[in-house]
Amino acid sequence: MGIAFVLLRLSPREFWAMSPLELSAALEALGVGSGSNMRRNELQRLMQQFPDDGQGGNEWQKK
Repeated sequence: MGIAFVLLRLSPREFWAMSPLELSAALEALGVGSGSNMRRNELQRLMQQFPDDGQGGNEWQKK
């Protein structure tokens, strides 16, 4: 919602009146969210680069 209010300068009424398709089109016109989906090989590369430790959770959650 913040993107809609700040970048698109929509009022709450205008925001809630938009369909998801209209909001998506407006954001894509600004270059927001127009990226492509991650491919399997990209995910595998990231999983190798940043492996899970098998413990689950994050360090800040364990404190």
